[in-house]
Amino acid sequence: MAKAHSTIDVACPDCGALLKIDPETRAVIAHTPAPRKRTFEDFDQATRALKEAEERKESVFRQSLEAQKNQEDVFNKRFEEALKKARETPDSGKPLREFDLD
Repeated sequence: MAKAHSTIDVACPDCGALLKIDPETRAVIAHTPAPRKRTFEDFDQATRALKEAEERKESVFRQSLEAQKNQEDVFNKRFEEALKKARETPDSGKPLREFDLD
């Protein structure tokens, strides 16, 4: 006589989903996703969260715009500093190539 197969029910510790596993083949034969949790309790809370997110996006955009305005000055200062450093370091003549090291 054939043995009656029973499945093993396992709850995922990470997401809470229910997995049915066949012990003979050790394969997942069914999956039941965990119930979704509510993000917000009511519409007022959801609209407040959306408004706050919109304000944060606007703030980040303004900061990005200000950084873009100052970017030319920053690049010019970096270039002047690199030029000054290049003038201070002595030239060693011709640059070394790989086959010069042999």
